Amino acid sequence: MGDVLVRVPISEQDPKVRATNFEEVCLGYTEEEAVEEAGRCLNCKKPMCVGGCPVSINIPAFIEQVKERNFERAYEIISESSALPAVCGRVCPQESQCEGKCIRGIKGEAVAIGKLERFVADWARENGIKPKNTSTPNGHKVAVIGSGPSGLTAAGDLAKLGYDVTVFEALHEMGGVLVYGIPEFRLPKDKVVKAEVENVKALGVKFEKNVIIGRSITIDELMENEGFEAVFIGSGAGLPMFMHIPGEQANGVFSANEYLTRNNLMKAFKEGYDTPIARGKKVVVVGGGNVAMDAARTALRLGAEVHVVYRRSEAELPARAEEVHHAKEEGVIFDLLQNPVEILVNEEGSVRGCKVIKMELGEPDASGRRRPVEIPGSEYEIECDTVIMSLGTSPNPLISSTTAGLDTNKKGCLIATEQGATTKDAVFAGGDAVTGAATVILAMGAGKTAAAAIDEYFKSKN
Repeated sequence: MGDVLVRVPISEQDPKVRATNFEEVCLGYTEEEAVEEAGRCLNCKKPMCVGGCPVSINIPAFIEQVKERNFERAYEIISESSALPAVCGRVCPQESQCEGKCIRGIKGEAVAIGKLERFVADWARENGIKPKNTSTPNGHKVAVIGSGPSGLTAAGDLAKLGYDVTVFEALHEMGGVLVYGIPEFRLPKDKVVKAEVENVKALGVKFEKNVIIGRSITIDELMENEGFEAVFIGSGAGLPMFMHIPGEQANGVFSANEYLTRNNLMKAFKEGYDTPIARGKKVVVVGGGNVAMDAARTALRLGAEVHVVYRRSEAELPARAEEVHHAKEEGVIFDLLQNPVEILVNEEGSVRGCKVIKMELGEPDASGRRRPVEIPGSEYEIECDTVIMSLGTSPNPLISSTTAGLDTNKKGCLIATEQGATTKDAVFAGGDAVTGAATVILAMGAGKTAAAAIDEYFKSKN
């Protein structure tokens, strides 16, 4: 046993090697490493880590089973609370959630809860272990719109409560943001995402692809003609935001959403695919969140010199520290305290550069972060041929505009209670469709809460 204050290190691809491929960066724990790391857990009587988990996994219990090498039992414990452990173990911001509350982390390093969750989920997949559904059908039909993290979680929980659940997905692949938004090198699609979807199917959930709710069929038609008694909307936030600066319409300006969707869902990074992507030589990514890091690291792997332009300092970067660290290791350049004021366009209508102004930090704004203020006369030009805007997203208005009685706020997000009830009877919502773009695990938490509320809704009618 090593130093209990220091977590067992995890193997990763070498930065120089991984910067040229789309294979997973983190290689995960071996059995021996997982057992050793599990031995660092104090098995607290009042586990603060559970309170830090949006889906309330019994963390000490599953880690205790890992320590005893009962990996199947560890998976069963996680599966009671989470439909997507192999995903969460990879993309959750554990450092600000479960691991951020870990008592071991007060004097040393927190237990690597996320890496242990990933290990257990991967072990279960490799050994053919599936979650079990022991419920009896209750005769009620529920429609779930969207197969992203909130939809999959709500569907899995409802199936385990005995509901007849059908998930409707607009795209040709299941997984929502997990397949179109997060790159292969962070979240493998075939190995991990498809396997997690199959696990939800194993609970009895049915899936329909290529169904655009609001166009193919409306929510009212689902309820009036198809026999669905309740609906959960987990359609995410896929509408990108832009800066509305001169030159933003030029060829070579992408939203991060489009750029990542082409690469992740439509495999544009692979030679010979029918959905090519502009492979810029010098790329500017505007923004500082996880999506900006994903876009920057994708562009780098496609052969570009990549600059992340962000208007605040490194301390205010909203991206996970791990993602920033990986991006820097791979060679992404960070131009901080700077903000674009114009996209420069050549005679053919394509991007030739980006005019940027330097910033300084003033007093904190409503977000609690210090407000960036322009420094007059500090403009300069960055030569580039591609600009990727990663400024956040809002929900597509298609569902709300085709559903009478479904209200939205001024940002276009669905209005819902903490339990997920919308302004329309029997219609619930959660995840990015309600909050705007947020994390996978918060969307899962919303799906879990809404599933319990839907169950209560039916019980109250009996």
